Amino acid sequence: MEQNQSYLATEKVSKLMGKYAVPCIISLLVGALYNIVDQIFIANASYLGSYGNAANTVVFPLTVIALAIAVMIGDGCCAFVSLNLGKGNRESAAGSVGLSVLMTVISSVFLCAVYLIFQTPIITVFGGTVNGETFALSKEYFFYIALGIPFYMFGQAMNPVIRADGSPKFAMASTLLGAILNIILDPIFIFCFRWGMMGAAVATVIGQIATALLSLWYLLHIKSIKLSRRAFRPNKEIAGRTLSLGICSFLSQISLVAAMAAINNMVCKYGALDPVFGQAIYAQIPMAVVGIVMKVFQIVISIVIGMAAGCIPIVGYNMGAGQQRRVKRLFSLLLICEAAVGLIALLVVELLPRQLIGIFGSANESIYYTEFAVKAFRIYLCMIIFACLNKATFIFLQAMGKAVASTMLSMIREIVFGVGFALLLPLFFGLDGVLYSMPVSDMLTAVVSAIMVVSTYKQLSCKDGADTFVEHGEELQK
Repeated sequence: MEQNQSYLATEKVSKLMGKYAVPCIISLLVGALYNIVDQIFIANASYLGSYGNAANTVVFPLTVIALAIAVMIGDGCCAFVSLNLGKGNRESAAGSVGLSVLMTVISSVFLCAVYLIFQTPIITVFGGTVNGETFALSKEYFFYIALGIPFYMFGQAMNPVIRADGSPKFAMASTLLGAILNIILDPIFIFCFRWGMMGAAVATVIGQIATALLSLWYLLHIKSIKLSRRAFRPNKEIAGRTLSLGICSFLSQISLVAAMAAINNMVCKYGALDPVFGQAIYAQIPMAVVGIVMKVFQIVISIVIGMAAGCIPIVGYNMGAGQQRRVKRLFSLLLICEAAVGLIALLVVELLPRQLIGIFGSANESIYYTEFAVKAFRIYLCMIIFACLNKATFIFLQAMGKAVASTMLSMIREIVFGVGFALLLPLFFGLDGVLYSMPVSDMLTAVVSAIMVVSTYKQLSCKDGADTFVEHGEELQK
């Protein structure tokens, strides 16, 4: 059944943002909880503790690689479908969905095979050799997580497609089911069965399978388009355009992996030179703590990305329909909301760092664990407001079809600044330099983002349907 989505061009933008962004936020928050829930239970298991936390930190970037590929396909399909539905071109929209399914299945199976074949060298690259216990636990956790990669990627890739079809609540529910299963099974497998890292991973994979199955069911009942066999036929033009619209999502995630790899290795290197963490008994603490801080940041950034990603169908449809002023109003509202989220997060990490680290088993660890965690929270996330605004800008530009500008900003943040300062600052500040790399990167990126925001506002100030839209709209149709 085809669904009329013309209300996207007429409904009040604040109401639309609430309808699409809230379920998207919940979906992403729930997705973020997959990993952070594992870490909480691992941290509070006395036989795993900070060693298990460090192992979780090592494996985390490898799941982000899978996510990067999935969101490139899914977000690209979401933007392509929304733009084409706005133009009334349902056949191209159906082709994008069909090809996205094929690309997700093929790429996920390939990545799973690569992970299983090259397990040891991959773990080594991401800092798993900090000590023997961490390395052994990393391998155990990674093996089972790798087996679940195809299910994980399918669920993540189809989530934005489901949102583009006008069902953000179903997208939320499918992810929520998987997370609930993970939360229920984690304590059973870790504490009752004492399966350790294997238990945490298996609980996660079971949840991912549930999400993937629900996503598959939805595709068989999709509303806005008709998925025939023809939609699954190879089409270089549609596949290329879909991937080009999602390339920013891919680069923002994959560049984050590069930054995490640099940070993990710098933590290992300069932690070994620290008077305290250079001791074998405390060697895993910096890696574990930095991973925890990243996970807390991921919770915040999931809200930020959820608000922005929830706007993608609205932006795409209105750009396709030539309603630029509505897009401008939506952009203003989004930036205000993102700044508010950043401010709340800043107050929490600066005022309540001990309470935050207490969730991750600090009672079972040395005083050095808590002291380093407090410092890490307060330094690493002190510019989190800028981080929120930067991420919102990247995604909004992508939704408008400005893939080049969005990609450029993302690359500047994660590669030029993120990796660059993670490698440079420790030369002068030692282990603390790793912590300084995050706020410095966000602050400098905010300057570049501000320039792009001003430019975007000027473009969107043009009369609806004016030449500016025609230029970009025609480009989007290619």
